[in-house]
Amino acid sequence: MAPYNIRWGILATGGIADYFVRDLLIDPSTRSASDISHTVTAVSSSTSASRAEKFIVDTGIPKPCAAYGSYEELVADNNIDVIYVATPHSHHFQNAMLALENGKHVLCEKAFTVNAKQTRILVETARKKKLFLMEAVWTRYFPLSIEVREAIRKGVVGEVLRVTADNSFGGTPEEKFDVKHRMVNKDLAGGALLDLGIYSLTWVFQTLYHTLPKADRKPPSRISAHITPYHLTGADEATTILLSFPTTTPSNKEHPGQSQAIASTHLRVWTDPNEKNSARPAIRIQGTKGEIQVDGPAFQPTVYRIIPQKGAGEIVEKEFEFPGGGRGMYYEADEVARCLRDGKLESETLDLEESIVIMDVMDEARRQNGLTYPEKIESTVYPTQL
Repeated sequence: MAPYNIRWGILATGGIADYFVRDLLIDPSTRSASDISHTVTAVSSSTSASRAEKFIVDTGIPKPCAAYGSYEELVADNNIDVIYVATPHSHHFQNAMLALENGKHVLCEKAFTVNAKQTRILVETARKKKLFLMEAVWTRYFPLSIEVREAIRKGVVGEVLRVTADNSFGGTPEEKFDVKHRMVNKDLAGGALLDLGIYSLTWVFQTLYHTLPKADRKPPSRISAHITPYHLTGADEATTILLSFPTTTPSNKEHPGQSQAIASTHLRVWTDPNEKNSARPAIRIQGTKGEIQVDGPAFQPTVYRIIPQKGAGEIVEKEFEFPGGGRGMYYEADEVARCLRDGKLESETLDLEESIVIMDVMDEARRQNGLTYPEKIESTVYPTQL
């Protein structure tokens, strides 16, 4: 049987779109994926068709591939199955709504939107129109992440009571970023939380929330957040969130009670200062019978180890590679293809309800610290000109 082929439209031509497309073009057989395939049929820039054409050439997309100078033209193309939204966070809601309103399935970069209200509207719209929608949290689909979640479900480290997760890139923001750069520009929903902290929260949720049966999953019962504002723009340069969950995982029977987590991110200190993995774990998943450590970076880990309690066995460490020389973004694309093939409107690995709960947490962290973005990008009115 021929592989099930998905035709992609790429909305935006920035760095993340470049990485995603290059991964899409890697032969799926290199990662033992013979059941699906990917074709990039159109690319759009918001400014000019020539910019889209340059993107097509630079990334090596095979012809034919249409180049558009507006997103409206892209979503009107009947040769596209799914739109990949790769714009800054500030524009996700408007761009994803544009695609959904034009009958296109959507894979939208994370953080999903600027706030949970926007995410809820996207979800309502997709469900009403019976369209597939997924937040592009690529780390969720790595074989490493799948194995870690399975180890937790099997009780390898007992009942998990605490998780710490960090995703920080240090340096001097004043030297690294112009005030208009998306990382610190509030007009683009910049700051550490939405761009980097989402990965810390990803590890918290995929270990303490997602590993429970769906009927047993409960949002955090307590959230306490501390944010340090960046003095030049007011965006967050550091955010730490302490969460309590009303259950433990995987069963909540051996040790019924709460679990805790710390999710942190920073623009001035590093998870791994020399970027050679000398700092080792970026994530620690601590249970009643041992712990699982995942080495950084949190967004693209390749090593995890299981450390049993004293006398209960040897330390087991496993290392992964990304087949075909890719970054691992093809795993989320493969998930989209399989969901569409199977008629699913959301991914079981990161369902829409879980994305909403995570957005709720980030909203609460901002609320506690008075961090807001400009009204037009917080708006739930569609369309709004940005």
